Amino acid sequence: MAKVASFLSSLLAGGSGDAGRAAATVTSVFVYPIKSCRGISVPQAPITATGFRWDRQWMVVNSEGRGRTQRVEPKLALIQVELPPEAFTEDWQPTLDDHMVIRAPGMDPLKIPLASECATVYDVSVWEWSGSAYDEGPEAAEWFSTFFENPTRLVRFKEESETRLTDPDYARGYKTMFSDGFPFLITSQGSLDALNEILKEPIPINRFRPNILVEGCHPYAEDLWKTIKINKLTFQGVKLCGRCKVPTINQDTGIPSPTEPTETLQTYRSGEVLLPSHKNKRQVYFGQNAVCKESLSANGEGRMIKVGDPVYVMRSFSSSNEVPA
Repeated sequence: MAKVASFLSSLLAGGSGDAGRAAATVTSVFVYPIKSCRGISVPQAPITATGFRWDRQWMVVNSEGRGRTQRVEPKLALIQVELPPEAFTEDWQPTLDDHMVIRAPGMDPLKIPLASECATVYDVSVWEWSGSAYDEGPEAAEWFSTFFENPTRLVRFKEESETRLTDPDYARGYKTMFSDGFPFLITSQGSLDALNEILKEPIPINRFRPNILVEGCHPYAEDLWKTIKINKLTFQGVKLCGRCKVPTINQDTGIPSPTEPTETLQTYRSGEVLLPSHKNKRQVYFGQNAVCKESLSANGEGRMIKVGDPVYVMRSFSSSNEVPA
């Protein structure tokens, strides 16, 4: 418990930033092209109106068109996705020869064209949202149905006609595709290291599936970041990320743990500890959901986050109890 108290103290001490000095550095950038499948670690990623380009642009759906996630299908963690390296450069446009390559144990590689036209399907849904999407076709449907042993299809968000807005109570006017609720999730290496000091068996950052991993700040300092600058882009921290069962799933095996890391996080990262004025006392939190202010504007030139970019904290919450969750 002494370690827990120490981490809580460091959270509060590390919340305020000096706008003239970098508070942290971006050490990893992750994009998850297919919702709930493995992410791609990239040296840089362009920012669009809905988050990082390609992030959660595809989703696996069941026979009713409902999105599947690791919460109910942990095998999604075994699906690897590859995109051409140039797909993460600014202004790159795919040709008919460019593909997303999908791999999984016991399956032949599946190639999904990035520039071909697809049929539209309706009544696709994820959480509270429903609408139309592009269907990636019978070959993809057969591949995923074989892997999951039940009827499954792969769909792509239809940006031309569909809009999925973030929760206006936290971030009004922002958009996302198939992510759970917000376009970015920011976590720190210090927070993971602090957790791993307590856990009997350390876990990697892929359990928490961040988009931006930073290093150099106090553990959980990102909780209190209200406004930060990365490469002249303004990010607003809008909500602590309440964690579901996904962090309990080993992303290399697809096998969930009965309790960890949730049980340990419950001792010092629950609503009861961090947010005594909030209602949900049992929810545990790790990372900060965020939006990028520049994604609202039409001019997209120079919108790029790179590994090595410094992070400047412009505004902070004074305590964790003030942070939305």
